[in-house]
Amino acid sequence: MDQSNMTPHNPRRKHLARTLAALASLPLILASLVSTAPAQGASDVGLVVHYPLDQVTGTTVVDESGAGHNGTLTGDATWLGGEGLSLGGTNGHVRLPNDVMAGLTSITVSLEVKIAADQATPYFIWGLGNTGDNGTGNGYLFTTGNAYRTSIATGNWSTEQTVTAGRNLARDTWKTISYTLADGTAVLYEDGVEVARRTGVTITPGQIGNGVTTANYLGRSVYSGDRHLKGQLRDFRMYDRALTASEVHELGHVTDEQRVERDLAWLDLGDTSRVVSDLSLPTSGPNGSTFTWASSDPAVVSPTGAVTRPLYGSPDAAVTLTATAAHGSASGSEEFAVNVPADISDEEKVTRAAAALKVWDADGIRGNITLPTKGLHGTTISWTSSEPAVVTPTGEVDRPAYGEKAVRLALNATVSLGKVKDKRQFRLTVLPLPKQEPLEGYTFAYFTGEGTADGEQVYLAASRGNDPLHWDELNGGQPVLRSQHGDKGVRDPFIIRSPEGDKFYLIATDLKIYGNGDWDAAQRSGSRYIEIWESTDLVNWSEQRHVRVSSPQAGNTWAPEAYYDEGIGAYVVFWASKLYDEEDPDHAGNTHNRMVYVTTRDFRTFSEPQVWIDPGYSVIDSTVVEHEGTYYRFTKDERNNTSTTPCSKFIVEEKATSLLDLDWSFVAECIGKATADNPGIDRGEGPTIFKSNTEDKWYLFIDEFGGRGYVPFETTDLESGFFRISSDYQLPSRPRHGTVLPVTKAELDRIRTSYRVF
Repeated sequence: MDQSNMTPHNPRRKHLARTLAALASLPLILASLVSTAPAQGASDVGLVVHYPLDQVTGTTVVDESGAGHNGTLTGDATWLGGEGLSLGGTNGHVRLPNDVMAGLTSITVSLEVKIAADQATPYFIWGLGNTGDNGTGNGYLFTTGNAYRTSIATGNWSTEQTVTAGRNLARDTWKTISYTLADGTAVLYEDGVEVARRTGVTITPGQIGNGVTTANYLGRSVYSGDRHLKGQLRDFRMYDRALTASEVHELGHVTDEQRVERDLAWLDLGDTSRVVSDLSLPTSGPNGSTFTWASSDPAVVSPTGAVTRPLYGSPDAAVTLTATAAHGSASGSEEFAVNVPADISDEEKVTRAAAALKVWDADGIRGNITLPTKGLHGTTISWTSSEPAVVTPTGEVDRPAYGEKAVRLALNATVSLGKVKDKRQFRLTVLPLPKQEPLEGYTFAYFTGEGTADGEQVYLAASRGNDPLHWDELNGGQPVLRSQHGDKGVRDPFIIRSPEGDKFYLIATDLKIYGNGDWDAAQRSGSRYIEIWESTDLVNWSEQRHVRVSSPQAGNTWAPEAYYDEGIGAYVVFWASKLYDEEDPDHAGNTHNRMVYVTTRDFRTFSEPQVWIDPGYSVIDSTVVEHEGTYYRFTKDERNNTSTTPCSKFIVEEKATSLLDLDWSFVAECIGKATADNPGIDRGEGPTIFKSNTEDKWYLFIDEFGGRGYVPFETTDLESGFFRISSDYQLPSRPRHGTVLPVTKAELDRIRTSYRVF
C-alpha cells in the first residue's frame, strides 16, 4: 500500500497527554497503557472496510482492511490528516464500492464523527443501500444524529426497523458511533457505551437489494433531497460480524488523557507573530476538554484575549499565553508565543481613519446619507457642507425640485484624535426629485414555499392594471432574484419605496428549509443576517448584500420589513428573533420570538438592535401601514392554538402615533379567523397590508401556511379591526409571505415588459 498520502495518526491508539496532573509518574502511565491495550489484531477480525480517513491528499480513500474496498472522495471535502476528513455540507462525500454488504447476516459499523453546529436536517452520517428512481431510499442501513439512531430497511422509510437513543447526538464535538446487528438484535453505542437496544429485527444487511447496493456513502444520504453532512469524519470501520460490547468499548472509549491531548493538538490561535486586535481564546475543545488561560503579561494580553498594545514609541511586547486543558482527572497545557507590536502614532491612526471613510452613492444622492461621527482607532469625525441647505453636516438631504438641475457640492470630513487632525473631501451630486406620477398598478414580491428547490427565492407578479386582486406571474413563473449568500435561500421578500419615490430596497430572510425541515435549528443556529438588493426601476437590481443586523444572542432573523419614519429621517427595519441568554452561547435553552428593530438611512449602516415587541410569548411577522398620523401594526400570534389561546396562529392589530413606541394600543385579534358570518382561513401568518390606489380601502393579504398560501382580506376602516375576504381574486399560483407595492403606470409597464408574463 502506498503510504505517501498517509499520516501517522491513529485515532484508536492511546495517547499520552502533555502533562497529566492526576498521574504521579511516567512509569505509571506506561504501565496503565500496556495493561489496557487490546491484543494485536483483536479489532481487525472480520473487517470488511477500514478507512482511517487520515490522508492529506488524494481522491482515492484507502481501505486498510485488506479487502481492497477503496472508496472515492468527491465534492466539497478537505483532508486534515490526523484531524480526519472535513466535509463542507454541500456535496462532499465518500462513495464506497457497490455491494459491500452482500451476503452479510451480521454487521458492525463504527465511525468517529464531529457534526458541525449548523448541520441542516435531515441528513445521514453514513448510508449503505440504494436510491430509487424517484430519489427516495429503496433499501438501506443508515445512521443520523437527529435523533441519534440507526435504521435498516428493505424499501423506503415505512419499512425501517430502528434502534434509537431518543435524543440528538452532540454537535461540534468528536463522538464515536457504533452499531451492531446479529441474530435479530440491534445495539447502538456512543463512545463505546450502549445507549439503545432493539430486538426482533427481521432484516439482515445482505437482504438489502438482495446484496446489490449502489448508493453506499459516508456523509451523504440515500434520499436525494436530504442534506449532506457538514463536519469531520475519521476511522470508519465495517465488520461482517457483531463486535462484542468489550470490543466496541475498545473502539469507542476515549480516555481523559486522550481527550486532553487531542484538544491541545486541535488548539490553534493562528498567526500570533503580530497581534494588533483581540484574540479569540476557546474555552472548550471538540473532544470535551475545558480550557483555562493564563498570560505572562495580562496588561498586554488578558486571559480573555483582550489586547492592549504598548504605547507608541515603546518596544513590542512578547507575551506567553498558556492554555490548560482539563477533562476528568487529566490535564495538560500548551504555550503560545504572542508578539504585540507597539501602537501606531496618533498621526497614523488619523490617516488610516480618514482613508477608511466612504460616502455611498456619492455620484447620485437620492436621500439622507450616513455621516459617521466616530471612526477607526477611537477617532472622532465632524462634517461640513459647501451647500448645507442641500446636504446638512449631519446627512439630511433636501433634493432639488423636479425639473431643476442636480446640485454638486463638497462634503468635508475632519478626523481628530487628541490634537491630531486630518481632512478628507467628498464630491457629491444630489439628483433632482422625480416627477410625481399617480399610482396605477401594483407589483407583488413573494416566495413559493419550501416544497421545491427553487421555492425559497424571490418571485414577482404584476397586477392587471389598477386591480390589486388579479395578477400575472412574471419571468415565466421563475425567480427573478436568487440568493448567493448565507443559506442560499430567501423567504419573505419585502420591497419598500423611498420617501422621495425613485429608489427601492428589497430585503428578505436568509433561510432555506427545502431539504432540511429543521425549524428548531433554524431558530437556534439560524442566520443573523438579512439579504438586501436595491434598484431605481424595479427591474435592474444591485448585487446582493449579506448584512448582519442581529445580535449574537439571536437564533434567527425572520421576515424583515421596513417603514420610513419621517420624524427621524431614517428607515425602521424590524424582524422576529429568538433571543437567548448571554450565558447560553450555544442557544440550547428555551426562549421565544420577539420583534426587534434597527434604524438605517442607506441599508448599509445599521443601529444596534432593540426589542420592539415582547408580550412574553412568541410573535412574528409584523407589518405596518400609516394613515392620517396613526400607525397600524399587524403581527402574528405564534402561540399554539388552544382553548385558552383561541386567537393564536392568527393576526393581531395594534395602533400608535409613534412608530418606535413600545406601548401600542390593542385594536383587534383573531384577524383572518372564520366566524359565523365572516369566512376565514384555518391559520395565518406573513400579513402584508397596502392601501388601494383608487379608494379608501386597505387590503390585508394573509398567508394561510400549510393551506392556500396568500388569501386577500379587505377593510374600509382600519380602526374597526374588521376584515372580510375579498370576493373575487386571482393571485399567483403559490404565493407565500411577501409584499404588494403600489406602482406608477410607467413602472408597471416596465415590469411587465422586462419580465415575461407567465
